[in-house]
Amino acid sequence: MTANLLSIADLGAEGIEELLRLTDSFVEVSERRIPKVPTLRGRTVVSLFYEESTRTRLSFEAAAKRLSADTMNFSVATASVTKGESLRDTVVTLEAMGVDAVIVRHASAGVPWQVARWVDASVVNAGDGCHEHPTQALLDCYTLRQRLGSLVDRRIAIVGDVKHSRVARSDVLAYTALGAHVTLVAPPTLLPPSLEGWPVEVSHDLDAVLPKVDAVEVLRMQKERQTEALVPSLREYTATYGLTRDRARLLGDDAVILHPGPMNRGVEIAAEVADQPRSVVTRQVANGVAVRMAVLFLLLASGAAP
Repeated sequence: MTANLLSIADLGAEGIEELLRLTDSFVEVSERRIPKVPTLRGRTVVSLFYEESTRTRLSFEAAAKRLSADTMNFSVATASVTKGESLRDTVVTLEAMGVDAVIVRHASAGVPWQVARWVDASVVNAGDGCHEHPTQALLDCYTLRQRLGSLVDRRIAIVGDVKHSRVARSDVLAYTALGAHVTLVAPPTLLPPSLEGWPVEVSHDLDAVLPKVDAVEVLRMQKERQTEALVPSLREYTATYGLTRDRARLLGDDAVILHPGPMNRGVEIAAEVADQPRSVVTRQVANGVAVRMAVLFLLLASGAAP
């Protein structure tokens, strides 16, 4: 693994497989009575989040603490950013405090790459604009493998606001690297302007796709990133692209439902569907801690045993 994790492309198929194998060990650690190992004792991990987050920020914090690392949390609302401090000065200040890893989330695409050029610490992309979210893709792969086994020749539908979804981009890279076939399902207005280079199929007919897939990943409608009306109304979007109770019946008996969260119940997914046994939403959250433990271990432990 490289010194940073900025994109799923940094890993490739072999790197993803290595990380998923290592995650098995940290799932076991997380199930212990005291879920903690001394692997990263003496290391410091800072969370640099310029966007609001619950799952990702807390997941990285839990992962670092379970590895016995010291943690620092950067809050934009109470930091010198409100006084006009630049991103570069903020990052350089944090590095001067002796941090070993910087977990970056920012509304602008490409920021984690810029941070990696400014510091010697390892940098992990926790979401950059509409671009990528590699650790979410890794935990999605791990969760699917728990339920489906190998992803080779599995068919996965990613449904919803693909245009604004960093999760969709990373998931497509990860799923296809592991041999899966991916179909994007969305209205034309919620697809990227160009899909050149995306190893996917595209459909606008969710009802036709659902009976054929092994897994369906439902994306949140990201109204905060939309600058124009891209669907007539949320009610009409739900009627055509929402995973309703009736539509979920089109899935095969063993098909899996994923959602990266947070969920808008009643919009992209019905509340009763989100709570079905085939839904692995809470399992995704649990696996997120173990996956991020594996990421920090590979970046910072350098040969130590888990």
